[in-house]
Formats: sequence, C-alpha cells, structure tokens
Amino acid sequence: TMRMMISYNMLYLAAAAVLSCSCPMTSAFQAISVVRPATTAASSTSSLFATKQLTPRQLQFWEDVEEGLVGIESYYEKQGYSMDRIKTFCKRAQGDLPLPEPASAGHQPSEEHVDGLTASAFWDATADATNFPWAAELEANAGVIIEEFEQKLLQTRTDDSSLFSGDSAWQSNVMGTGWSAFRLQRLGVWNVKNCASFPKTYDLLKDLNIPLAVRGVCFARQTPGSGVAPHSDGRNFILTSHLGLKVPEGCWIKAGDEKRSWEEGKLITLDTSFEHSTGNPTDADRHVLIIDFWHPDLTIAERAGLEYIYDLRNKFENGEIPFRQPKAKPQDDDEEEEEGQGLAGLWKALTGGGD
Repeated sequence: TMRMMISYNMLYLAAAAVLSCSCPMTSAFQAISVVRPATTAASSTSSLFATKQLTPRQLQFWEDVEEGLVGIESYYEKQGYSMDRIKTFCKRAQGDLPLPEPASAGHQPSEEHVDGLTASAFWDATADATNFPWAAELEANAGVIIEEFEQKLLQTRTDDSSLFSGDSAWQSNVMGTGWSAFRLQRLGVWNVKNCASFPKTYDLLKDLNIPLAVRGVCFARQTPGSGVAPHSDGRNFILTSHLGLKVPEGCWIKAGDEKRSWEEGKLITLDTSFEHSTGNPTDADRHVLIIDFWHPDLTIAERAGLEYIYDLRNKFENGEIPFRQPKAKPQDDDEEEEEGQGLAGLWKALTGGGD
C-alpha cells in the first residue's frame, strides 16, 4: 500500500542513525527484513516464515532465525512464557503482515514492531521503580558521570583533539552535521578502549543492571545552532533515556506532539518509534548520555528472542555466516525487486549481490 511504501522510504532515510544512538546495524537489518508484502497464498503458508518474496540470502537468514527460535521457545515455554508476539514480529518484518497502526499522534511504527506494548512518547522513568528500577539510582549518581565527562572534555581540548572527532560523521545525512557520538557500547558489545576513558561511568552502568538493548550506549553532542530533523526509527520495543550532562538553556527535544527540555543530571526517557526531533539554538555544545534498553512490557523470553534475531543479523552483516542454499525455493527472477531499489536493494548490495 502507499502508506507502507512511504513508511519504508522514510525508515530507510532515518534508519542509519537515530537519536537513540543507533548505528549501521539499523539499515542492514531492515534490508534483510523488509520485502514486498507477500501474496495471500504466501501469507497462508504453514511455515512460520513465508518464503515467496525472499532472496536466497534472506531465506537463509529467516530459516536460521526460525530454527534458533524453536530452541528458545522450548526453553521458556516450560516456564510459562509465550513467543507468539516474536513470531508475529518475524512475519511482519518479512512483509507478510501490514504495518501496525499508530497508537496516537506522532507515532510511526515500522515493520520492526512487537504487538501489545505500551506506547507513550515520553516516560517518567525515575518515578516508576517497578518498570525502571535503575533510573532513580542513575540520576542520584549523575554527578559521577558529569564530572568524569567534563574532565575528559578538558583533556581532549588540552591535547588539541576531539572526543567526537570521527565516530559518527557518516550519520550526518540523517542526523545533521551538528550531531555526533562517542560510543561506549554498540550492538551489545562494550567498546573496551572507549570505556577505559570513562571507567567510573562504565562501572556505574554495569552495576545498575540496566536491561540494555541492541542499539547501544553513547555520549552525544549537538553543536550550536544545529538540530535533528523530525524522524522515527520505528522500533517500539526499545526505549531511550537521555541523561543531561551539559545542557545550555534553550535546548529542546520533541517526541510526538510534546516538547521538553533536558536538565543536567536528570533523565528524559522516550519511545523513538514516535516522530522526534531536537534543537540547540544556543551558542554552546549540548551533551547527553544516551542509553537504549528493552521496553519493560517485554518478557524475558521475548527479549531472548529479539536478542537472538539481532545478534544473528549482525553475524550475517559481518560475514560470519557463510552462504548456504536455503531449504525453500526462492522467488523467480521475474518476481524480484529491481536491484538497488529500496531496502531490498541495499541488502543485496551489502551482501555482494550489487555492483
């Protein structure tokens, strides 16, 4: 449908890097998962994952996902957990189900969506110890992070270097040239070298047992007079907290139809599947610590399923999984998407199928 086409195109442009510190994993996973909507016949197949519209490499990926989820489901069902929402997630990620309907104004969910999760543009994490038991303690210890961050900034200025010199310049087409990041964790892996520059921050984050999600943890800078244009990353199963570190008066963030301002030492928590944007109209840099974590409505079984899917996607992207012929027959050549068109074309190029 037209709405799906618009959403996919928007997601392709925004996916490379979103406000929540995402990284190249974003567009690559969508390139695996986003395909043309399956026909009615394909949707009614008895297999968990419909196969008619997938390339051989995509078929291999989703067959491996299906096999892995069988073991995860077997383990957790003995504890009374269901994986039904993750199975639905997989079907929608392949285009076998329509995009979810927005929950409210400004909500722009994508094909990477878990049904039934509470949808709110902003969350008051520090006041909700049940869902966010780590948030109040993080705020209480914000001074430790701020002091360490300011010392590092001073050191890099003395050394005539920049903490944000080259980590995320590639993201400027989406985030704007004024946004950059220094990563502590990416794709579930802590950056040992970068964490060594912030040992107190690293220790605090580890001790708090925050349920960190696949996207990462980073320090983010927004330069004077810059802003991030409105966009959505579409994933409703990851929430994002910003801890204000150095925030000039007048800086703002908007999610959905609500605009807020950061405060130093305080958290702002949002759902980046809502359209969001930022602005720094001042003459000084704005700095925050960005933390991505699993939505509290997910069960431990669902987290395990999503972790498996995204870890496997990363292995596919990194070339750690050799190609094998899929068990299912791929689509005929005359049914293929035009090469280089949309996300399917990007996946083809990333895996060596393009020019």
